[in-house]
Amino acid sequence: MKLNISSTELLRGLMEVSKAIPAKTALPILENFLFVLKGDSLQITASDSELTLRTEIKVDSADEEGSIAVPARHMTDLLKELPDQPVRIQTISDSSFECGWASGNSVLPYFPADDYPEIKTTGEDAIHIVFPAQTLVDGIAGTIYATADDEIRPAMNGIFFDMDTGSTTLVASDSHKLICYTATDVQAAEKSSFILHKKPAAVLRSIIGKNEDNVDITFDASNVVFSFGSTTMVCRLVVGKYPKYRDVIPQNNSNVLRIDRSLLLNTVRRVAVCANKASNHIKFDLRDGQLEVSAQDLGFALSAYEKVLCDYSGEDLAIGFKSTFLTEILSNMSCNSLIVKFADSKRAALILPSEDEAETEKICGIIMPIMIS
Repeated sequence: MKLNISSTELLRGLMEVSKAIPAKTALPILENFLFVLKGDSLQITASDSELTLRTEIKVDSADEEGSIAVPARHMTDLLKELPDQPVRIQTISDSSFECGWASGNSVLPYFPADDYPEIKTTGEDAIHIVFPAQTLVDGIAGTIYATADDEIRPAMNGIFFDMDTGSTTLVASDSHKLICYTATDVQAAEKSSFILHKKPAAVLRSIIGKNEDNVDITFDASNVVFSFGSTTMVCRLVVGKYPKYRDVIPQNNSNVLRIDRSLLLNTVRRVAVCANKASNHIKFDLRDGQLEVSAQDLGFALSAYEKVLCDYSGEDLAIGFKSTFLTEILSNMSCNSLIVKFADSKRAALILPSEDEAETEKICGIIMPIMIS
């Protein structure tokens, strides 16, 4: 292998895929980037066996094609210390290569490309769908915080992509809260679904550039491939059946609160300062035209309450929530005003954007109440 390339472009390519380099691994070869040079294109791959990232960058010149596995940490650290300039990469023996620049060079070991594990991708029966890049980023950002850490039910540890002919819904739940993000601009040819673990979901969200228009998604029963620009991400899917989430979304909650989202969020944050730090319990007392939010920690003689004027129609109601869950939901919605629908003190509350913002705000959530004394 022998090539010349901009140090800045090479570092950019390495950083794009470096999130797939494992911190610890039983396969030392995975601590390396796989370089494959074909024509004037250098393909860079990084993998932890569950998640694979691949990108392609143009080289200034290529004198000898080839493929090698280069140490990730050493290569990245070296390029970070170089100013923007052409660098020369060439193999000089069966086990080492040279990275040269204007005033010096470094000799590093490499490993045979054949030692790098084969990356499993999708099969012939794979389903293809196109996702607007910003919609995908917003959908992951709006749901990922609601995923669980559940060893018994691994399906709950990811985001459920529920695709239909009319729309696609991203769903996440930890059994205490459930969040749905509906994308009406994404339709599938037929009803299909997959579960993406939250770790690769977070990586995907972070690497999609603001200039990307669409993300091509191809998936089968085991793997999913995301392609955009010059970058490809391949990862294993969570195997399991996602619960019938639509069955738990309340349909007939008749007690309705209409309130400014920021006002409610800030009130909950202020009052929660005096909540018990172990439970984070707060209480809502609802009556016609008024909401009172209160919290107390008897062990430290702390208490707080705040009364808020609001539009509430329904029966007088006292209901408790975990403040951290409520704060997460409210802070991840972007609407100005929202509607909270209650049935009673023991059943889940439904949180929605107000009617005039329903078309632009795609997120809705449910939150389970807690027992109050």
